[in-house]
Amino acid sequence: MSTFAEVPADTVRADSETLEQTRSAKLNVIFAVTLTIFHIGAIAALFFFSWSALAVFLVLWVLGQNVGIAMSYHRLLTHRGYNTPKWVEYAMALCATLALQGGPIYWVAVHRMHHQLTDRPGDPHSPRDGKWWSHMGWILHGSLHNRNPLLARYVPDLINDPFYVWLSRWHWVPVTVVGIALFFIGGWSWLLWGIFLRITLGLHATWLVNSATHMWGARRFATRDDSRNNWWVALITGGEGWHNNHHAHPVSASHGMAWYELDFNYWGIRLLGFLGLAKKIKVLGPDGGPARILHP
Repeated sequence: MSTFAEVPADTVRADSETLEQTRSAKLNVIFAVTLTIFHIGAIAALFFFSWSALAVFLVLWVLGQNVGIAMSYHRLLTHRGYNTPKWVEYAMALCATLALQGGPIYWVAVHRMHHQLTDRPGDPHSPRDGKWWSHMGWILHGSLHNRNPLLARYVPDLINDPFYVWLSRWHWVPVTVVGIALFFIGGWSWLLWGIFLRITLGLHATWLVNSATHMWGARRFATRDDSRNNWWVALITGGEGWHNNHHAHPVSASHGMAWYELDFNYWGIRLLGFLGLAKKIKVLGPDGGPARILHP
């Protein structure tokens, strides 16, 4: 991984062994109950449809999944594929919390660990440990939680930033405030569509990148892992499904490397660049070589 100082090999081996030893058949009750409630709420949303609720769903989906998870947590904070002013970086990270996928320290550390140990012992969510494990099992039975001390060594840049320490502790507050506001403005319809259905589908969309794109699809690059380019996961996630491209060139802000590989998240980054809000956008193509730098 070329996004920050490489974790020493001895540390990687130790982390790998620790993770293997702490996987348990014991259910994480808090996660299980939370996921059950959200899935019930998602089903209930289907009985409370309104066009305004659909609009709320779409707006919050773009903010939470595309701007937040993909453009912020993944391509900016994890891989530093581009730079933004701090206020933009912080605002995008706040958007990411609307997806309810944990705080930035947790999310970024887990993903950096995934790149260090991809499809090897210790990978937090490899299909080699089971299809179910890679999709949801690692959440329900794994040992990597928001305050796991093992994660700190993977995010030295974030744990020294007071804002990210604060946001990681209180990551559930923004989405809670938004949910309360939606209920008082639009009633159950807005709450169920804007929070429960959106977050449930968003979780599965992100988990499909962990599972499906390491099982099904094409391989442009002969990487050491099982990553694949999966068009339907890319469509659902706005471009995250071009996963083999990403594992071959993790630092690239663009995951789509052919005209037909639509990458809406990269288009969002380019829009930021056009507005003067993103600099040093790193772009690599199928031929490799040094990254092109847009808006240096």
